[in-house]
Amino acid sequence: MASERKTRIMYIERKEENLNGPARIGRVVYSNSGLSVSYKDRVFRKVRDYKANFIDTDTREMYWISGPHRDGRDRLYESNLPIEIDEDVREEYWTEIRKKPELKAKSTTTGGKRRD
Repeated sequence: MASERKTRIMYIERKEENLNGPARIGRVVYSNSGLSVSYKDRVFRKVRDYKANFIDTDTREMYWISGPHRDGRDRLYESNLPIEIDEDVREEYWTEIRKKPELKAKSTTTGGKRRD
């Protein structure tokens, strides 16, 4: 019997030439091995880099993908750039992760520097 693959709401940031890039909150699907994740039509493989932990297997673009924090501090580096929240995870993100159900209609957030 085939089992369902594990899914999780994650913070997904494309790392460009700067320290901060476009980011969003969305649901990823883990591979059976756990060494890659899928998001929409893209597949990301784990890598070790000083500012990225995944690489897009098609475009070779670097990404930072991690579980979102309750305080919203998801970026590696300080920034007030907006973070888009996918419609299909918006309510769960605000109510279950951020514990702020009064914001469940909000489709963006900002994420300051994460605490280590």
